[in-house]
Amino acid sequence: MSRRGEEEYDYLFKVVLIGDSGVGKSNLLSRFTRNEFCLESKSTIGVEFATRTLKVESKTVKAQIWDTAGQERYRAITSAYYRGALGALLVYDVTKPITFDNVSRWLKELRDHADANIVIMLIANKTDLKHLRAVATEDAQSYAEKEGLSFIETSALQATNVEKAFQTILGEIYRIISKKSLSSNQPRDNHDDDAPSNINIKQGKTITVGGPQPSNTNNSCCTSSM
Repeated sequence: MSRRGEEEYDYLFKVVLIGDSGVGKSNLLSRFTRNEFCLESKSTIGVEFATRTLKVESKTVKAQIWDTAGQERYRAITSAYYRGALGALLVYDVTKPITFDNVSRWLKELRDHADANIVIMLIANKTDLKHLRAVATEDAQSYAEKEGLSFIETSALQATNVEKAFQTILGEIYRIISKKSLSSNQPRDNHDDDAPSNINIKQGKTITVGGPQPSNTNNSCCTSSM
């Protein structure tokens, strides 16, 4: 078990949020980590991250969620942050078809830069705007099935399925890591280089994450909670 200050945990999982600017990535992050929603949130500059420690099955997992800027001019910067990610939440806005059309481009970028075994979930956000919906659930489900992705619809504003989305992807990561950990205990030396490049693991140790360290900036405007 690893210790950071007074906090103890069994695993550290890095998960990235990706998708076009304005789809609600930052509010999904703040809703999950602080139970806050900011109506006047500004575009993320570069990369920010927040953490939350929770139970996944019988283990204590510290989730480190990285919020990547969706603007085109930052894509060259954020691509470096895929390194070490064990999971990715690919977000689009159900009221803006172009953000769904761009999912395939984000998925290609993710698969080009991330580990081949990364767990990916497609998230349809802003389902509270029912009267403005422009992307059908069936279309997204069909795309997710074709690409082998998990799929869920959320509302960061109403806190709908946000907890479930993160719990689901963290659970999937844990199950994969558990299998790899058991495999690493087969008759061979259990060294870090036995694991995939983005997972440095020994039994009872933290899963380390790579890449440069971002700024851990909180949005001061986020004051409401549900």
